[in-house]
Order: sequence, then structure tokens, then C-alpha cells
Amino acid sequence: MRKSVKNIPAELLREVEITDMVAEGKCLVRRENLVIFVTQVAPGDVVDLRVTKAKKNFLEAVPTKFHKYSELRVTPFCEHFGTCGGCKWQHLAYETQLKFKHQQVADTLQRIGKVALPEILPIQASPDQTYYRNKLEYTFSHNGWLTNEQIASGHNYERRVLGFHTPARFDKILDINHCWLQPDPSNQIRLAVRDYALEHDLPFNNLVTQEGFLRNLIIRTTNSGDLMVILQCYYAHDALLPLLDYIYERFPQITSLNYVLNDKGNETFHDLEVVCYKGEPYIHEEMEGLRFRVGPKSFYQTNSEGAYNLYKITREFAQLTGSELVYDLYTGAGTIANFVARQAKHVVGVEYVESAVKDAYINSEINGTTNTEFYAGDMKDVLNAEFIAKHGRPDVIITDPPRAGMHPDVIARLLEMRAPRIVYVSCNPGTQARDLELLDEAYKVVKVQPVDMFPHTHHVENVVLLELR
Repeated sequence: MRKSVKNIPAELLREVEITDMVAEGKCLVRRENLVIFVTQVAPGDVVDLRVTKAKKNFLEAVPTKFHKYSELRVTPFCEHFGTCGGCKWQHLAYETQLKFKHQQVADTLQRIGKVALPEILPIQASPDQTYYRNKLEYTFSHNGWLTNEQIASGHNYERRVLGFHTPARFDKILDINHCWLQPDPSNQIRLAVRDYALEHDLPFNNLVTQEGFLRNLIIRTTNSGDLMVILQCYYAHDALLPLLDYIYERFPQITSLNYVLNDKGNETFHDLEVVCYKGEPYIHEEMEGLRFRVGPKSFYQTNSEGAYNLYKITREFAQLTGSELVYDLYTGAGTIANFVARQAKHVVGVEYVESAVKDAYINSEINGTTNTEFYAGDMKDVLNAEFIAKHGRPDVIITDPPRAGMHPDVIARLLEMRAPRIVYVSCNPGTQARDLELLDEAYKVVKVQPVDMFPHTHHVENVVLLELR
């Protein structure tokens, strides 16, 4: 029977000491046989709590008063911390964040995977803790979010904004003065576009009614110095080209300026035309002498330097000598496939998104890589007996699935293929642990390497090496 919030004794929620950090960045309290998940706190805080949700086996709560602050706390460096939906761990020192992420991987693999594990290697830190992202999306809104302090001031704030979503609110956008996630000129471009739109009284996005002109702004930077800007609008407007001309003249370092007309119910544009207005319709990332072409619709790891760490670990775990046939599953734009191709005999990549496979072939061509081939389609359908008979039984399988992990049919096919080694790269240790339990009948876990790609968030990548029993 589900508990009622009204029936929870009030004394249970006073002067509660926060004990542990658990999955998804929440903290844990056990009190009077109750399990309480709490946000906006740190282990060691002593707080009063307000219950926001009561389930059969647990409660969710937020702090209403702090009696004692944890010694683990540090001062957040961003003025928008606590209101913006990102960087929720800024109140913890980075070394503390890494400790919790390492523990999160260990706990998740043990609790869900239930497989024998080696000692988990120390987590790899992100090379940069600020300005580490190469892509950000900002949303226009005609009715921006105001903080409690702004409301209390009585000041008449400008409500047309360009910024980020507030937590758990699709329709509320917080105006951003300075974001610490992406290097310059990201902040300057966002502010210049916002100010131009205000000065010329351009219609901002109404996220509820899906009306307006200006919808969102995407900025992509690269370690090669290239810079892409994508302006997404609901419809063509007389002001569109003058705005684009202004952006290009103000920021001549832009190498790819694009726009999209999108009147759909969501901001995805993979099925829409992206018009390159100035420059080239792509930018380039560089890694170990390789160049990777990134188009407006291309996926590329958001933390470029962190991705290099991740791929080096993946290649090391693969133990390539130059004679191996490698299957690279969920290959995306073929980044890992091309990265390991110089150490392999042949690499076969499989990816669901057809446009990504085209990018993968382009990336091989750019780098003069001749020992790769790529196929598009649903993994569980492509990876069949005929496919394996045609290409051969792989010596190494590299798999980097989306957050949902691998389909059971794909795991069944991996068990049939019995490649000597599988390198499993994951952005979700929970689904990775589930898949490891299924693979356990034929494979043992030999190495586990957590990797931090997103400082100041609870997200963590994890690379696992499995060997055939």
C-alpha cells in the first residue's frame, strides 16, 4: 500500500543527517525504516526535509532548512548554480565527485550485475573541469524563469531570454549570463544573439503554444579551432537573413553558419534540411592525427579531450596486434572504428542511424583508412547469422550502446559469436550491469575502468573488458 505524505510523522523529517550519495546524484537517508531520497544536499548535511513524493518503498524529499553543512561542501563557482538544470554537483570538490562516481560504478555493477568483478581501476578524471563541452543548446523563451530573489526585488526584469531549462520544467527557461561549460566565444555569441533579438523586437519562442520565430541556438566548438552555429526558427522571417549576417560579421571566426526551419512539436531536426548560410557545412575534430568531420546532425562525444581518454582505454582493452577482425557495434560516425583501425586488420561498424554511417565512411576517406566498412540498420536485425558468415567471426567486439544498453537479441548474438574479447563502453552503468549479467554465462569481467566525461554532474562512463571463459 502506498504511503500518504500526510501520514508521515513530522518528527521524522527534522534534523535529518544525510548519509550517502546514490544513483542519479541523489542522496540517501534511512529513518524509522524509511528510505528517503533527497536532492540539493551533500553527505554530512543535517537538514529538515519536506516530502515531495511518497511511494510504496521510499520517499523523495527536498531540504527546507540546513542545521549543519557538510565538510564535503565547496562554494559553487557559477552564479546560476541551484537554478539552472546543469552542473548539480558544483557544491562538491571535484575529487569528492570522482570518489562518488567510482563508488556508484562499483555499487551498480555489484547490485545489478551480480557477477564476479576484479578490483575496479581508479576513475580517470576529465582533463578539464570547466569549459569541457564542445556542444551546447540554448533555448529562446518569451516568458523566462525568474528566481525567488528576482521576484522579491520587485524589479521589472526582461522576460524574453535565451538560456537553459530549469530542472523538471520543459516550459521554463533561465536566462544565462555566463556558462562555464563551453569555451569562448560561446557565451559571447549567445549574448549577442539575444541582445540583437531584443533590440529588433523579434518574436521569442512560446514553449507552451509552440509559437514565435526564434526557437533555439546550437553552438559547436572543436579542438581544431572550427566553430559551428545553428539557428533554429519556427518559420522563415524577414529578419532571418539580417540576423545571420549580423552573427557572421560580429564573429568572423565562425567556420559554419547554418539555420533550420522547424515547426514540429519538438526541436529535433534529423529529418529536416539544415541550410548552410556561410562557410562549410561541417567542422572538424582532431585526435591523434586523425580528423573527424562533424556535421549539424552528427554525433560526437561532447567532451573532446575526455573522449580521447575514453578511446585510448578502449583501444588498450582491445589488445590489438594488427591481425584482428573487429566488430564496432553502435559505431555512430565511426569515431572508435577509425581510431582503432590502424592497430587492426579490419573493422566492421554497425549503426542504426543511416546518416551517421555516411559520416563514418567520410571519416575513413578523410584519414585514408581503407580497412573499415560500415552498415546501417537495427543492430538486432543486421547482426544475424548471414552477416557473421559474410564478414567472419570477430576477434574483438567493441560495443558502445546508447543509455538503454543492448537489446537481448543482440546479447544473444554476442553469446553465439563467442569473440575472445568484448570491450563494453557505457554511459549508463545500470544497463551495462544488466547486460553483463546476461553475458556472464560465457564471459568473465577482467577489467573495469570508470571514466569521468561530465564534471559537476552525476554522469559517469565505464569501460569493461570481458574475456571468453
